[in-house]
Amino acid sequence: MPIRDWTGAIGGQPTRIAGFDQTLVWLVIGLLALGLVMVYSASVALPDNPKFARYSATHFLSRHAMFIGISMIAALAAVQVPVNVWEKCAPWLFVAALLLLAIVLLPQVGKGVNGARRWLPLGVMNFQPSEFAKLAMAMYAASYMVRKMEVKERFFQAMWPMAVSLAVIGLLLLAEPDMGAFIVIAAVALGILFLGGVNGRMFFLSVAVLLGAFGLMIASSPWRRERIFAFLNPWDPVYSQGKGYQLTHSLIAFGRGEWTGQGLGGSVEKLHYLPEAHTDFLMAVIGEELGFIGVALVIVAFFWLTRRIFVIGRQAVMLDRVFAGLMVQGIGIWIGGQTLINLGVNLGALPTKGLTLPLLSYGGSAILMNMIALAIVVRVDVENRQLMRGGRT
Repeated sequence: MPIRDWTGAIGGQPTRIAGFDQTLVWLVIGLLALGLVMVYSASVALPDNPKFARYSATHFLSRHAMFIGISMIAALAAVQVPVNVWEKCAPWLFVAALLLLAIVLLPQVGKGVNGARRWLPLGVMNFQPSEFAKLAMAMYAASYMVRKMEVKERFFQAMWPMAVSLAVIGLLLLAEPDMGAFIVIAAVALGILFLGGVNGRMFFLSVAVLLGAFGLMIASSPWRRERIFAFLNPWDPVYSQGKGYQLTHSLIAFGRGEWTGQGLGGSVEKLHYLPEAHTDFLMAVIGEELGFIGVALVIVAFFWLTRRIFVIGRQAVMLDRVFAGLMVQGIGIWIGGQTLINLGVNLGALPTKGLTLPLLSYGGSAILMNMIALAIVVRVDVENRQLMRGGRT
């Protein structure tokens, strides 16, 4: 008998919540606290810039603290929702994500910044639908694999519907444009397909097609090609004051940090040399102020967090909860993959992309969706523990 149908020896009554992974929760709180401190440090000098002259020195600190507060309330609400409810809602959440990605492209609705139209103004924050789409894709792909489990070895029946869904969401994201979010979402979708057991040849063919599509997009876009050339040689005078400007100053920040850093608040690069220091390049400020030791501790924290998410997902699969397991592992791919890309960009190992560092960088919708996703992971862990103690979900 599948374990999800077993109710234990207590007359079919569900057991009380036996507990949850407290280490995971405290680690997330620790990363949020570090992010709050570093966002303040990275943004404290921004009012000296005429662009931010009307802001106070604590503007971004107070906004980020508000985002964290809203996100914690949302996470507390999300952890109360049973996983089977998320499974039933998964297709509809994916449709909602597509609608939001389409709505944000409307000139009268979406907010444009630096040539990109990615945000919906909601008063208290500018919501980024691509962040919601990452969670929606993790749920939808997991639900899709559960529904297609019997035909996962057949190419047309197993792969084409997901390929069409990914193509639609890709077109919407590239219209913003937001290639970084598309890369993360594609990685989540393909990762869940692989973990769900699709035919190996079909999987590698899909990866090859996707890589070819990314290569074609880069080759056909002059500004994307220029980013690649700037990444390959950021110190070239042609690029050091243009497409390679952020990367060169990020590398200078890491170089100044050495082993122990310049001390909290001691960054020079954040003084209007390094653009987006409080968002995409926050890790460079951490490297400059906290040094190699601080960067290494952040990397270890994210490695442990990602590994723990995958362990919880694997436990769910072993308990015959395939949707929960694949969804959680998709969230692990999202958090771990985006962290890896952000670190790679900051360290010059990957071309510059507009992806924030999960849980640390400034940004309301990113923090909100990260916290909701991690709350769902905790909920899966709670239900796993209930089942292992003889209860039911």
